[in-house]
Amino acid sequence: MLISKQIWQSPLPLFFLLVLSSFYPASLSTLFRCFYFQVVLFILVRPFSKNIFRRINKEVAELLWLEIIWLFDWWANVKVELYTDQETYGILGKEPALIISNHRSDIDWLVGWVLAQRVGCLGYTIALAKKSLSYLPVLGWSMWFSSLISLERSWNKDENILKSGFRELNGFHQPFWLAVFVEGTRFTHTKLLAAQEYAVSVGKPIPRNVLIPRTKGFVASVSHLRSIIPAIYDITLAIPKDKPRPTLLRMLRGCSSVVHVRLERRLIQELPEDESGIAQWCRDVFVVKDALLDRHLATGTFGDQECQDIGRPKKSLMVVICWSCFLFLSAIKFFEWCPFSWGGVVFCAVFLVLVLVLMQILIVFSKSENSTAPKVPPPSTLKENLLPA
Repeated sequence: MLISKQIWQSPLPLFFLLVLSSFYPASLSTLFRCFYFQVVLFILVRPFSKNIFRRINKEVAELLWLEIIWLFDWWANVKVELYTDQETYGILGKEPALIISNHRSDIDWLVGWVLAQRVGCLGYTIALAKKSLSYLPVLGWSMWFSSLISLERSWNKDENILKSGFRELNGFHQPFWLAVFVEGTRFTHTKLLAAQEYAVSVGKPIPRNVLIPRTKGFVASVSHLRSIIPAIYDITLAIPKDKPRPTLLRMLRGCSSVVHVRLERRLIQELPEDESGIAQWCRDVFVVKDALLDRHLATGTFGDQECQDIGRPKKSLMVVICWSCFLFLSAIKFFEWCPFSWGGVVFCAVFLVLVLVLMQILIVFSKSENSTAPKVPPPSTLKENLLPA
């Protein structure tokens, strides 16, 4: 880690820039190669057998996504501590599951990928996500090939999109994870205040650490997939107060942190049958989640569950090393074949630097770095402040 940070901060010759570009961000060349292969599979294999397509696509998607996990595990050394019982940990990755979680930062999805990779179902992770994500070059396209359900955030349109996506999942014969961030957006101080005002106006419990869940997507998921998904994984994400809050920008800069994850397995057959009952169940779960986060803030741990050792597999490290060696050798061959030109060297160097700078700018403009942890008064005081005179 120390060596990687020294390299990041020092002037680099062109060939070091080429190698570094294979690390940060992930390998552009590898990403495009994997994406092209997914396109070929989609055209030539999927029309004849969706099952074979999914099995092959899983391996290709993992080859691509493992490079992102390498950034999380090895470049930034972000540690995930999983709190759950031993029986539940033994089941993970062996059954289809619906994932619900609070949404604290812009890398919550990546924490889910890390957990999925540890239990062997990374290539079978699916999410309900805003449509703009599917337009993200290469990575978003790859997720679309892996059955990402893209939503318009308009129920009139999304209802049919969900039904179509769920029909596809009915033929999914492998253990997949479907992630639903029911809060609908990342947690920020401003959004929390809006949620608190709404809760007071309608007489609901006032949240302190979560937003009020939007339940339509969750209700539709449970209603349509109840017959093929046996369990819901109720996940609560928290950051120890003595650790920096991990974000995508900090991760790319190599900043380490710790994420605590509490996972509780709930049988889907125990949920109510009617839609209003399912919606209320979801809201009740987030009231409990809010209390759990209060306790975590006070104690720094989810002490009611055993901490499982999920390790840090070397698979993502080996994938990045192999692709980096391939790219490095390709660069050498290219310069042997291509006549030396200082103009060409300068052009390549400037191009690579611009790519890195533009990525940093895009991440900064996501504003996730600018949101501060909320300082919320006790519920009684809050109610006095928020209720109209």
